[in-house]
Amino acid sequence: MDVLSSVEVPMSVLSIKKRVEERIGRVSWNTVKKYLDELVTMERVEAIPLPHSKLEGKEGLTVYRIKR
Repeated sequence: MDVLSSVEVPMSVLSIKKRVEERIGRVSWNTVKKYLDELVTMERVEAIPLPHSKLEGKEGLTVYRIKR
């Protein structure tokens, strides 16, 4: 939550992982994803699926931001 609240733009799992690692040390991508999914379920964080950059009609990267 601290990482997402410190920026104005939505962030990918990898971007969030890197920011968390700067603060607490090594952390798994899967762990970050698991907690993000939990926060989405609790309706504290919003998941925003982006369109795929190369395949039309497919979902691409998902970014996350604090729910407003």
